[in-house]
Amino acid sequence: MSNELWRWSAVELARHIARREISCREAAASCLARLEAVNPRINAVAEVLADQAMAAAALADAALARGEPPRALHGVPVTIKVNVDLAGCATTNGVAAYRDTVATTDSPVVANLRKAGAIIIGRSNTPAFSFRWFTDNALHGRTLNPYDPAHTPGGSSGGAAAAVAAGIGPLAHGNDQGGSIRYPAYACGVAGLRPSLGRVPAYNPSQAKERTLAMQLSSVQGPIARSVADLRLALAAMSAPDARDPWWTPAPLDAAPVAGPVKVAVCAALPGYRADPAVTAATRQAAQWLEQAGYVVEEAAPPRFHEAAQLWLALSMNEARAGMHQAVGENGDDAIRRAFGSMSRLAPELDLVGYMDALSLRSTLLREWLAFFEQYPLLLMPVSWRRPFPVDADQQGDQAMRDILNAQAPLLAPAILGLPGLSVPTGMAGSVPMGVQLIAGRFQEGLCLAAGEAIERRAGWTALAELEA
Repeated sequence: MSNELWRWSAVELARHIARREISCREAAASCLARLEAVNPRINAVAEVLADQAMAAAALADAALARGEPPRALHGVPVTIKVNVDLAGCATTNGVAAYRDTVATTDSPVVANLRKAGAIIIGRSNTPAFSFRWFTDNALHGRTLNPYDPAHTPGGSSGGAAAAVAAGIGPLAHGNDQGGSIRYPAYACGVAGLRPSLGRVPAYNPSQAKERTLAMQLSSVQGPIARSVADLRLALAAMSAPDARDPWWTPAPLDAAPVAGPVKVAVCAALPGYRADPAVTAATRQAAQWLEQAGYVVEEAAPPRFHEAAQLWLALSMNEARAGMHQAVGENGDDAIRRAFGSMSRLAPELDLVGYMDALSLRSTLLREWLAFFEQYPLLLMPVSWRRPFPVDADQQGDQAMRDILNAQAPLLAPAILGLPGLSVPTGMAGSVPMGVQLIAGRFQEGLCLAAGEAIERRAGWTALAELEA
């Protein structure tokens, strides 16, 4: 049995470890064996931490043997993305120039996972500067989609999603500034949760200075898993307080229930956006599943959607020009230089007044979206208007990047507003996975997770890519 533990969910592993029916060392060894077997094929994990993981698992087993109570993720193997600080490891962010930037202190999300008993087995890959929807860099190489290597595993948490899909640990840490959790989950056929701004504490002790304001407002840390139940377990662990993040908010994980059946706004298509028929079909199928589960489903679009998506580009790229441009030019690989250049040329140039106006517009749009959520507590829409892209689609020039940005608008709009979003798989569309997105008001992750479980039950998707070892 122990050699098949890599197939188990985080919930199952935590339960059986707590009952002393399996050991933490058995769980870690099984996932590490799976890593050794399949990672050479997909390159999801850039740094393997086998010795550290087995030592931590032994300590976790010893704690149970002494009679200490099990923690929420006691003995559960996880991966950590290479762009957050993990003490003793380099925070490379996929950049060769940062290969020696060794962290001395854990970031809050890592510290919280450790406090919950998780066993860190490796560091997942990301594109250079974590700034593409494609996971490849000159330092760690390319991560392949476990279902179809000709298509992206997503980015920037592509290594995290590919690892979970391939059975390299049931849980992965990711972060999401413009879809970097939700899009890789979509591309790899797993579940990914972008929490609300302020839900999970975030900070990199190794960073030279604070991130710029719009990046702070849009970037969050969150979990990727093969089931919504595992996301729920991981979110609770990740959300523990940490004074190092001034945005962290002590909001309850279980919000007050909505009176009566939950109303869901379904937005399967919008004027001005070209939706892949498979994407539209998956969204409408998910709407039917929610209706079968007792939700009240109506066609409705969120307010000023296009403006919100364009606001992400305007704010993010104007800040990136000021804060990242030089680093990308000096230390980036060719792929990030091309992608960054295209995005920069497509974004409007804002002067100081224009930047202030854009930040003011964010408050206006968020107010209107929150009013929308008073009427429809949940929004169901695509993760992207397109199926997962072919590898390196962002390397084909400015027009190709314009098409990508239009396709990714469902990822960008909620991100700039700091709202939670859940990517949940629904099946396959040709050779690649397909899924949908659930979006809710601030700190309403519970609504997304409950609806995601309803879709998950009816989809019958296993979320485990059966790669041969």
